[in-house]
Amino acid sequence: MKVDVNVFKALSNQTRLDILQWLKDPEREITSVSCETVRFMMDERGGICVQDLVKKAGLAQSTVSSYLSMMEKCGLLISERHGKWTYYRRNESEILGLSEKIKKEL
Repeated sequence: MKVDVNVFKALSNQTRLDILQWLKDPEREITSVSCETVRFMMDERGGICVQDLVKKAGLAQSTVSSYLSMMEKCGLLISERHGKWTYYRRNESEILGLSEKIKKEL
């Protein structure tokens, strides 16, 4: 199985890398809301709200949304929609699989 080049395109931007890092430890990284709110989002909503990622990134919502969409399409992120809000988390199994593919193929 080959590594999808789109994964590397998604990882070629510092902000997208930052987002993956923030989502690795959101309780520490997402400071626009309380730790309790972050835990609630992760446990009950399946991820961190786009708006909190926008605040952390300091970029336009449209830019961050396009980054999130790109990372979701190549399997690095998983999203859940609740009403008008979308929540994102890392796809840990895909990230682990990518690590293994790189180890074997590159």
